[in-house]
Amino acid sequence: MKKRLMIVGAGGVGNVVVKKSARMDDLYAEIMLASRTKSKCDAIAQGSGPVPVVTAEVNADDVPALVALITGFKPDLLINVALPYQDLTIMEACLQTGVHYVDTANYEPKDKAEFEYSWQWDFDDRFKAAHLTAILGSGFDPGVTNVFTAYAQKHYFDEIHYLDIVDCNAGDHGKSFATNFNPEINIREITQRGRYWEEGAWKSTDPLAIKKQVDYPNIGERPSYLLYHEELESLVKHFPTIRRARFWMTFSEQYINHLKVLESVGMTSIEPILYEGIAIQPLQFLKAVLPEPSSLGENYTGETSIGVQLRGIKDGKERTLYIYNNCKHQSAYQDTKAQGVSYTTGVPAAIGGRLLAQGIWKRSGVWNMEQFDPDPFMALLPELGLPWEIVVDGALSFDEEDMIHA
Repeated sequence: MKKRLMIVGAGGVGNVVVKKSARMDDLYAEIMLASRTKSKCDAIAQGSGPVPVVTAEVNADDVPALVALITGFKPDLLINVALPYQDLTIMEACLQTGVHYVDTANYEPKDKAEFEYSWQWDFDDRFKAAHLTAILGSGFDPGVTNVFTAYAQKHYFDEIHYLDIVDCNAGDHGKSFATNFNPEINIREITQRGRYWEEGAWKSTDPLAIKKQVDYPNIGERPSYLLYHEELESLVKHFPTIRRARFWMTFSEQYINHLKVLESVGMTSIEPILYEGIAIQPLQFLKAVLPEPSSLGENYTGETSIGVQLRGIKDGKERTLYIYNNCKHQSAYQDTKAQGVSYTTGVPAAIGGRLLAQGIWKRSGVWNMEQFDPDPFMALLPELGLPWEIVVDGALSFDEEDMIHA
């Protein structure tokens, strides 16, 4: 019997999830796309199919409104690609209506630039009691990087000891300054303190204080900055042999300079200020004047490269592994009218939804991606546009520790 799918969020990622899922006419009978701005939903729906896509307006902060919409449409599962602030309200609505749940990023409160899984993990008992599945972080990082790690553990390692997630966007959108996903979330993530796992404890760094040259396939060496990213939290929990886990992301010198100027004048702050008697967050105002990430695709050139570099033991011998995907922005645009960063997040969300709808990744409770069998997900990645490569026992960028303080 075909399923009914609801998708909440009509940004760049939502566009990709709808386009990819609406091509799964073997699986879905109907899709509803809902967001605060119905006109955005309508524009996405017009270019999607063959599965029918209907649209609706909803405030994802409003649990009763979500419950009413879900009750009317009666979906089997919901894919949440709204803002991370709204994860908990959407999870609550799914519990109240008996609907399975998938998202791409973990919860963070509006008034605090902090994200962790604890708020969502706390829903585990309730999802178990309701016999519902919640899959957390089905994007690329988190998401595919978690599955890459699980795949490596299943097929190539007895123990993983060192993990470095490396994320490069070597594309050019032609703008002097723009973010590749929601500016508010992007800038909050970058300007908070860095953090990494080492020998059983979290180590903290100043924002963007540590960088290293990382060699990305088909791109070359790029300066990459140590950040905290949410998948580190779940990976060190579920793979306890990991001694050190870090996350690295590239930023151009131009991007860093713009960010430093904006930060120095207070434009990246989330502390409300009074402007003509109205309380506003400077970062929310900055978001309003920056280019919409979904608008960047048409003229975007270059490619992304995201992967995991691992070192550990197999049959008593040391082994290295590098699993990665490269995605060209123009290929993503030709497929879904999206730039590569939206594409690499939206495709895995559609895959997570598919595996849940098929019952392959269906298990009562709240789960991270690495807790499921990685093989079905890995098989679908190239089919849906994200082919992956694997290098066994090759040289890694982290064979030599030449990190420098930025």
